[in-house]
Amino acid sequence: MRVLMVEDEVRLAATVSRGLVAEGFVVDVVHDGAEGLEAAQARDYDVIMLDIMLPSLNGYDVCRSLRAADVWTPLLMLTAKDGEYDQVDALDLGADDYLTKPFSFVVLVARLRALVRRGAPERPAVLTVGDLTLDPAARVVRRADTVIVLTPREFGVLQFLMRHGGEVVSKLEILQAVWDTNYEGDENVVEVYVGYLRRKIDQPFGRQSIQTVRGAGYRLSRDAS
Repeated sequence: MRVLMVEDEVRLAATVSRGLVAEGFVVDVVHDGAEGLEAAQARDYDVIMLDIMLPSLNGYDVCRSLRAADVWTPLLMLTAKDGEYDQVDALDLGADDYLTKPFSFVVLVARLRALVRRGAPERPAVLTVGDLTLDPAARVVRRADTVIVLTPREFGVLQFLMRHGGEVVSKLEILQAVWDTNYEGDENVVEVYVGYLRRKIDQPFGRQSIQTVRGAGYRLSRDAS
């Protein structure tokens, strides 16, 4: 498995690279955003590790440029920042996963292997489930031709459901994806926001697209009415 690591902390990059090689990865390392973008476009990789804070081009710009060029290699963002909006920004731009420094090497290897197993299918910039569309970059949601106004938290919950359209996702999975990592409140807050979404994306249109799966979580159906 070939990995491209774009990391400007030279000692960290060397340490992580040695560990990955010991785990059976083939690792190419660059320390600059522009070099990383060039390398990612010039060669096929199984996965890319991309720091956010880089010289020349930051990780957000590299990610945006790769996806705009239809390079869909699975991408793990590394960041010293810890905040839900940094994570949301990375995912909205096309990253597949993120890891906050300092991180466990064991967790890093597990995340990389999971991304490699998942592969690199082309993903549209606009999410679509039935006649419901969500544009992460423009922050616009539509049911057919009708624009639906959502709060940031409602948008985050819907985006997660749409990324997993047709799949059952648990309250805990939604919490971990949408709420701050330090949130310690009741997971039933998810029920509240699902209720808000139903009143905005379903009820006015005579739909029942957000389905409750008893004991398991929620599923966003394509064709429920």
